[in-house]
Amino acid sequence: MDSEFDRLVAEASAADVDGWDFGWLRGRATEERPPWGYSRVMAERLAQAERALDLATGGGEVLNEAPTFPPVMVATESWPPNLSKAAELLAPRGVNVVAAHWPGPLPFDAETFDLVVARHPVGVRWSEISRVLAQGGHYVAQHVGPASAVEVTEWFLGPQPGAFGNRTPQAARDGATKAGLTVVNLRSRRLRMEFFDVGAVVYFLRKVIWIVPGFTVDDHVPALEAMHRHIQRRGSFVAHSARMLIETVKR
Repeated sequence: MDSEFDRLVAEASAADVDGWDFGWLRGRATEERPPWGYSRVMAERLAQAERALDLATGGGEVLNEAPTFPPVMVATESWPPNLSKAAELLAPRGVNVVAAHWPGPLPFDAETFDLVVARHPVGVRWSEISRVLAQGGHYVAQHVGPASAVEVTEWFLGPQPGAFGNRTPQAARDGATKAGLTVVNLRSRRLRMEFFDVGAVVYFLRKVIWIVPGFTVDDHVPALEAMHRHIQRRGSFVAHSARMLIETVKR
């Protein structure tokens, strides 16, 4: 393979993938944004809350976009590098950053929060969300929808016939309802993604680890070389993300 392939892959392999800042991809990949604007919705709800929790905050970058926090603001994260980043970023603003695996039991008493927010949680444990919410409390989140970036997954792993059966809006509605939450807003979209060089694909797969579980460059050289040739011929590799905005209330 040519020297450009080697350079792009080496550059992406050396890049820091801690946190949820995707600035490294600027000019190398694009993703269409959902029309509802999660950061704006989150900020509006936080400004009205008294005690709020951000689940799986990553490096805290998204939560930090909110101009105002409630009197009690807590964030959880499980991966140590992200936990350190989140604490460094959010602690000066009075946020209590707590080590806690998600989806898993939360280290908080029942009915502690009147608002729980989350952006792209790996999974959803509706019973725990309902438990920590006070009566009348809201859960507002942007979830990853079904078959998100499935075109990338299939390039490396082959057909994924069950991909569209997971993470559907109906499954979210059913899970929330079963846990005693009423869904008051539910919207979903499929959004165009483009990767303009193979390094962007490598970086994406190192950072978003569930797209190709266990991804390493060494294990996927032939597929990466084919991806590089595809992008050279067509100008980009096109995929589609799936996003879902959900808001529930505990009545």
